[in-house]
Amino acid sequence: MSLEYLDEKIDVHVGGIDLRFPHHENERAQTDAITGVETINLWSHGEHLLFEGRKMSKSANNVLLLEDVVARGVDPLSIRLVLLENRYRTQMNLTWDAILSAHATLKRWRSVVGPFNAIAVPDNDEVLAALTSDLDTPHVISILRRAEKDPTLTQLQRAELFLYADKVLGLGLEREEVLKPLTEDLAQLLNQRQIARNEKNWKESDRLREILENSGLIIKDSAITQEWQWR
Repeated sequence: MSLEYLDEKIDVHVGGIDLRFPHHENERAQTDAITGVETINLWSHGEHLLFEGRKMSKSANNVLLLEDVVARGVDPLSIRLVLLENRYRTQMNLTWDAILSAHATLKRWRSVVGPFNAIAVPDNDEVLAALTSDLDTPHVISILRRAEKDPTLTQLQRAELFLYADKVLGLGLEREEVLKPLTEDLAQLLNQRQIARNEKNWKESDRLREILENSGLIIKDSAITQEWQWR
């Protein structure tokens, strides 16, 4: 199939770690015997992914779809950020807590880049060195996290670094955050929750809070009122 669609020279062949032997070794032997040359330039094998501590599989009924992420009001690129913070050679445990944390990180980083998203971006040697060292994306993310808090960097320098890294990371950091209007259904739920709080019906208040948060809102309570914002 590879030879049919990609000709005799293939840059990168990817797959799970469980396919390395014997499947890919056999594939390599057969393909090279047919072509008479080393057909694949680079083989890349990723480790398995766990979700909330269990191997993700259809049989376990714990497959996470992007539509599940979007339904909770979370940027689907949050999944990409979580994956990039883990070495592809290392088994990782994907969790909702990590996804929600990544969502908040993307919002912060886009605010860093926002005023400068049309600038020309110079190369960054530290980012490039990490990427050429076995795709060390976790190190790239750590560079960005460090830069976010570095008081010696100007806003422009920080934005240049983020935009350069994002050429490879593909996190959409140049996107502007669009404020969504509150739907009528959510507004009614917020009103019902405020009534429950006024009546000290904490069980109902907590139930409605869970629904609202699963719909993508962040709820902050004060002594007498509640505030909300989109996650």
